[in-house]
Amino acid sequence: MTKIHKLSGIVDVDGFQYEWELRSEPQWGESEGWKGMTVALLRRHTQRGALLEFPPPKRLLKGMQRGRLQVSDAVIIRGIQAALQAGWEPASRGKPIVFVVDADGN
Repeated sequence: MTKIHKLSGIVDVDGFQYEWELRSEPQWGESEGWKGMTVALLRRHTQRGALLEFPPPKRLLKGMQRGRLQVSDAVIIRGIQAALQAGWEPASRGKPIVFVVDADGN
């Protein structure tokens, strides 16, 4: 059985459905060094999104090869909860808010 790596999905948090999508994978930048992945969030039937910025994987910082990118629903759920606690109001209007989270989404 092959494992399917999801790059988007829908999760339930506190009775609301949130859509998520991987926007960018970890990448090297000349000025900033390694940058982690970015995940876009949007609660269904609302306007204001959020972006979760993750740190680069430790294996890249150690100079190891890139591994397969894995995004679990549990990490996304923790990221949504952290963004909500930090003040994200999905029902409000405006540009997406950027939240920096740790590798576990907290």
